[in-house]
Amino acid sequence: MLITFKTKSYANITLFGDVAENMLKMMNFGATVPGAIVAKDVAKALENLKSSLEAVPDIAPPPADENDDQTTVSLHARAVPLIELLESAIQDHNDVRWT
Repeated sequence: MLITFKTKSYANITLFGDVAENMLKMMNFGATVPGAIVAKDVAKALENLKSSLEAVPDIAPPPADENDDQTTVSLHARAVPLIELLESAIQDHNDVRWT
């Protein structure tokens, strides 16, 4: 499953479902899909996400199979586009939706 975050002032961001649901929980504004955050609450969602990320080590999880040569990406790196989307929504006073 893929979840796409949208706001009028930034390009859509699509994340894998498990990663997106984890970030929704970190924002503490509901993890149901579809969902939305009204413009006046986006700053609090961003604050919640950033403080939750501080509590998580900035390391990539090891591959599930030690013979797997695919690169893994940390949650912090995956959060960067979403953080930028939230910052853009704050700057332009836009709502954020996800589907």
